[in-house]
Amino acid sequence: MYDAFVVGGGPSGATAAEDLARAGLRVAMLDRAGRIKPCGGAIPPRLIADFAIPDHLIVAKITCARMVSPTGRAVDIHIEGGYVGMVDREDFDEYLRDRAAMHGAARLTGTFLRVERDADGTHVVWRDKATGAEHRDRTRVVIGADGARSGVARAEVPGGDKIPYVIAYHEIIAAPDRAVAANADYDPTRCDVIYDGRISPDFYGWVFPHGKHASIGMGTEIDGVDLKRATSDLRDMAGLGGCETIRREGAPIPLKPLDRWDNGRDVLLAGDAAGVVAPSSGEGIYYAMAGGRVAATAAEAFLRTGRVAELKRARKMFMREHGTVFSVLRSMQDAYYRSDDRRERFVSLCHDSDVQKLTFDAYMHKRLVTARPLAHLKIGVKNLAHLMGLVSPTWS
Repeated sequence: MYDAFVVGGGPSGATAAEDLARAGLRVAMLDRAGRIKPCGGAIPPRLIADFAIPDHLIVAKITCARMVSPTGRAVDIHIEGGYVGMVDREDFDEYLRDRAAMHGAARLTGTFLRVERDADGTHVVWRDKATGAEHRDRTRVVIGADGARSGVARAEVPGGDKIPYVIAYHEIIAAPDRAVAANADYDPTRCDVIYDGRISPDFYGWVFPHGKHASIGMGTEIDGVDLKRATSDLRDMAGLGGCETIRREGAPIPLKPLDRWDNGRDVLLAGDAAGVVAPSSGEGIYYAMAGGRVAATAAEAFLRTGRVAELKRARKMFMREHGTVFSVLRSMQDAYYRSDDRRERFVSLCHDSDVQKLTFDAYMHKRLVTARPLAHLKIGVKNLAHLMGLVSPTWS
């Protein structure tokens, strides 16, 4: 008998499991071993601080972001007084699972099958990876943190089968040596974000350093796009086509939070299963862990009080803090990602120092900065002029 059964051992599930175990509850965490999610691996300072991430997991420290337009012109945005950490998901996720287990969560390895209910209560049925045997474990609450195509969400939560998503694909390559890096204009302290319809017709491509490795990939919502071909083209464009390929990964990345995260009874969603990946940027690790934390908070309140209404607390807490940022980013994606002309204008707009400062303050600290109303007004006017085509993209 568990108090909570967490399905999924990624950043969201592992965070929920750890928090609940720290609270003295009996927790199981079920994960499919061996799966590595495609991910750029960027974590901002707030994540490092809020979730006590040790420095040894950070394989690169990024101090510059380069935005590249469809015509190849670039804007470098320098990070003053800090850095964005880069992690390898294989090691990062395993560390979080180990930490949850260290605090008392029971680690289970296998595949979620279904939730069953009878006179004895709620049961999670799962298949053991090692033996193939089916297990049926009783629990008081289920937390579905099993990704964008969550089996828990589809079966248990209204609307859980209708999450819009981008298909992301990347290749982990060996980082180029100095000679190749110089020829390719590769900088191990810089992330490159490529807004080019030849790479992605509706999202972007990326080249993210990971110390000894690098992540190169792209994403799209459009069916029929050859993700491997686009990534190969991006590697050639970046001068990294000859680097050794370590592994290839692809997965759906949700871009809209679900309207409902619980079933009003005994199931709660977290992370990708709840749709909490930021629009426009596709950033997911911080929001997954924040989602896991609020899920744990809501689940603990439900377990302590028996009131099912407490399960709704998770979504309310998350959207209260992050809903406005998600709305702004969704509007930005809808406005600027629809054509190369719009993408050219978007990168041009990023030349503005106020845009750079406000954008990075929001990214690094996960809050909208409201202390500079004149800067907001100026950005709003520039944004409107670009969207209406009243000005041409300008470059310094």
